[in-house]
Amino acid sequence: MSGTAPAPEAPEVSPASGASEGTTAPEAPEGVPADGASEAVPAWLPVDGERPSAQGGFADGRLAATVERLRGEVLAAHAAAEGRALIELAKGVIVERLGCGPAQAARQLAELAERAGLSRLELAADIINQAARDRVAEVADEFVRTTAGDPGTAGQDAGAAASVAVRLRTAESAALSADDTQAVAESLLTHALEPLGAVAVAIWTTGPDASLTLRGHAGFGPDEAARWHYVPPGVTTAARQALTGRRTVWYPSLSAAGIPTIGRTRHPDGGRVVVPAGTGGRIHGVLEICWPRPLEHQPQAVERQIEALAELCAHTLEARPEQASPANLLVRSGDGALELAELSDGLYDPALVLTPHLDESGRLADFRIRHANPHFRDPAGRPRGAVVGALLLEAYPATAGESELFDRIERVYATGEPFRARRTRLTALVDQVPLTSLADISISRYGAGVLLIWRVEDESARLASLLQHAQRLGRVGAFEEDVVTGDITWHGQLYELFGLRPTEPPVALRDLAAHAHPDDADTIRRFLQSVLHQRRVSSTAFRMLRHDGVTRHIRVTAEPALGADGALQAVRGAYQDISAQHWTEVALTATRDRLAATEEAAEERNRLTLQLQHAIMPPAKSPLDAPGLDVAVRYRPAESESLVGGDWYDAVVLPSRKVLLCVGDVAGHGVEAATGMVVLRNALRGLAVTGAGPGQLLAWLNSVAHHLTAHVTATAVCGVYDPENRTLRWARAGHLPPVLVRKDEAVDLPLLRGLLLGALAEAEYEESELRLEPGDTVLMYTDGLVERRDTAVHDSVAQLLAVARLPSDGLEQRLDQLLARSKSDTDDDTCVVGVQVL
Repeated sequence: MSGTAPAPEAPEVSPASGASEGTTAPEAPEGVPADGASEAVPAWLPVDGERPSAQGGFADGRLAATVERLRGEVLAAHAAAEGRALIELAKGVIVERLGCGPAQAARQLAELAERAGLSRLELAADIINQAARDRVAEVADEFVRTTAGDPGTAGQDAGAAASVAVRLRTAESAALSADDTQAVAESLLTHALEPLGAVAVAIWTTGPDASLTLRGHAGFGPDEAARWHYVPPGVTTAARQALTGRRTVWYPSLSAAGIPTIGRTRHPDGGRVVVPAGTGGRIHGVLEICWPRPLEHQPQAVERQIEALAELCAHTLEARPEQASPANLLVRSGDGALELAELSDGLYDPALVLTPHLDESGRLADFRIRHANPHFRDPAGRPRGAVVGALLLEAYPATAGESELFDRIERVYATGEPFRARRTRLTALVDQVPLTSLADISISRYGAGVLLIWRVEDESARLASLLQHAQRLGRVGAFEEDVVTGDITWHGQLYELFGLRPTEPPVALRDLAAHAHPDDADTIRRFLQSVLHQRRVSSTAFRMLRHDGVTRHIRVTAEPALGADGALQAVRGAYQDISAQHWTEVALTATRDRLAATEEAAEERNRLTLQLQHAIMPPAKSPLDAPGLDVAVRYRPAESESLVGGDWYDAVVLPSRKVLLCVGDVAGHGVEAATGMVVLRNALRGLAVTGAGPGQLLAWLNSVAHHLTAHVTATAVCGVYDPENRTLRWARAGHLPPVLVRKDEAVDLPLLRGLLLGALAEAEYEESELRLEPGDTVLMYTDGLVERRDTAVHDSVAQLLAVARLPSDGLEQRLDQLLARSKSDTDDDTCVVGVQVL
């Protein structure tokens, strides 16, 4: 739209075209004032009837003349109303362009009409047509400027850009002069979209239920248009994506998007642009444009051009309501506020009638409260008159808060799709204090108005509903029995509980024993004695035998209700189905018994395992009589009996006077690990008598573990010390190497090759020989001494070496020092064998 005009001149429109171009209303016929003043026509009079014949009487001729006269008056009234609306629109355009008031705009319109030699109605049509063209012209001019100044369009002359602008204006003029939306679609495709590479266009209109109807199309076959004539609400299509999102949607390729829409089979890889066509915050329809090939990114000028065409479609759809809908049938005059007000007054729930409030640029800014029905109560205590006429956000600013009520109203007004919600949180400010309540709300659009209905949740109804659900979930049914009259009131849940039909009479308390297991008769008798005679609140559980053969476990609780004279008048209480609880308790008791038996068996098993291990591996051992050698051992069992493992050690003088030293660790815990440890330890002792070296001993021990045990695997380190030359020959099978402490230094011996015991049937083990000096100490240990869950093994060994370097008064103290400073956290067994050369 242009700015303020310098002087009131007639628009650049030929006077002869005023009645033919655009959407002009017919001029009022002679005898009807230009402002449209006319008498109202009674609704019961016929508008279209047959003329009386020549032989008809005088009464028939007079009736025909009356009908003819009324027909003319009706047509004149319609023409005058349309003429007044057109004149008011033209006055609004003058107000916007000249910045004047309504009265001055009326004078300007009269002066311009007199200068141009036209009636006010003809000039008003010309002004509106010119104003409608301005929007598209702005986009066309923008396209020319962008094309001329875009470096990427080098090689395109200004004439091409101007040609596109001319075609855009031509399309706009053809659309305004078209008779229906089908002609508008054809005009848009021919004059504006084909130069952009588009091959088809569809114009959809929205229904009050958010359905889509194909109002105009070009480039699609008649069969395709017939298949897509109507899209019910809730069906996801390309047009609905733009409608629900209220924004332009670009699909570079339909096959990639996977969205169904018109013409998808003919152009499966083509691009689509879908634009909502709306004015003043309300979407009247959707413009969908089809390209035959994938769509690349378009310049901003093209996007502006497409948006301008969508706005032109919106004005076209708004000016030609060709489709009858419940909203159109309801709203017959103005914006429909009066009709909605009458409708809302007949509702039981509070309701507001809202109409859109637009800002200076024509955008939806707020909603005005046009009517509040008699059931409306303002939370702040304001009268209805103080609310009606105000803007919604001014009267209730909290609607734009956490409830998003304003956004929902705006969406319903834009798309026409009604909104329903239960237990919505509504907030109102009362003296700047937010008051929140829960309500069921309903929002619907009728014509240009919105009807907002809400029902605040009643506290007593809410509590009753909660109680009903609680009784259903807890399988509880309440009852009340009048002792005087014998009337019994049952909650509906009790019929299902007793297996009775709702038409059968309720069961009285005195007859309860007839429905119970015979073994529970005494229990029920004591319960009735306590309630009916001793008049005390009482509760008991019994087994109910239903007619359908089902046995249920029931708990009944009752209390007596006494009158003013102290006499018993009624008994009220509740039955609860505790069958699930009963069988759960039975199952828990059985499980608890089995668990206790399992724990006892496990404790006994662990105790026997520990006794076996301690019998073979005592925590300390008597001094070993080895010439020139001091030997000490330590065994620390696991802290938990359930973690009793297969760690073992041995230090024995062989018949050859050599000393066998070894430690090992069988994989696993419990009896299996302990028995595996016994087998390997005893087998190694027997094999050592042969005088073989440690490498050969481990090879034989590997065969024993692989062939003669139930898949036992273990690690071990084995050494044979010769006191004559003070040499230690040793080998390892997947175990940590020994540690040598010499003077103030402590190092771990080389990592010799040696496979885990029992892993393979045949394995070879590397040997090494170490010559010891007087005062040297050799330590063999299992991983329980160093292993930590959060520390690497080499770091734990480094810490062990640091402790081993500490000075000590003897071998015994050194071993105790190692155990005391150990930082292992696996609660595993620990074995340490130390020898010191004297």
